[in-house]
Amino acid sequence: MNAKKKSSTAYLTKLAVMVAIILVMSFTPLGYLKTPGLSITLLTVPVAVAAATLGPLGGAVAGLTFGLTSFYQAMTSGGFATMLMAISPFYTFVTCVVTRVLEGWLSGLIFKALYTHEKSRRISYYVAGLATPILNTILFMSSLCLFFYNTDAIQQFVVKLGVSNPLAFVFAFVGAQGAIEAGICFILASAIIRALFAAIDHNAAKKKKQASQAKAAA
Repeated sequence: MNAKKKSSTAYLTKLAVMVAIILVMSFTPLGYLKTPGLSITLLTVPVAVAAATLGPLGGAVAGLTFGLTSFYQAMTSGGFATMLMAISPFYTFVTCVVTRVLEGWLSGLIFKALYTHEKSRRISYYVAGLATPILNTILFMSSLCLFFYNTDAIQQFVVKLGVSNPLAFVFAFVGAQGAIEAGICFILASAIIRALFAAIDHNAAKKKKQASQAKAAA
């Protein structure tokens, strides 16, 4: 097997592992903390890790997996997303799936841009860990307001929260819950990404040293 095939196989293997982790988290209590409104999701953690370690494409695939599991639950769970599903399956698909694909892809682009430059490399792990949950909230809520704000279902929340416009609705609806979600995912994702890159750098340095020793011995 040549180097290109080995690299491709390694990439696909890592991507398959990330997809498997998201699937396991999605259908167990590991993935969501249930609340009366929107659930606090921890699935942005593996999406952030995939975006950083596997690039924008890996982030997009991880986001797609996250979105598809979210859409499946919208059809079966009977929760908030199921209410949206009853209004419009297509718009619910966009809100659940397309936004998550964009979330992973954009997180990958942000990390890549920062990691490429030596001056910003140290903060790239933390920015990626924070950008993913923030993008998840922004994109999801933007889509929710764009497609569903004027529906009776969302207007019931608007009245209940006592707000008068979409922006106020977003802040009131997400509230402390969004901050908690972003904080948890930021801490976990940043730590995991930093640890993985430390291991990658260590292995690269070890291989370089072995190659130098082998060359010297020859």
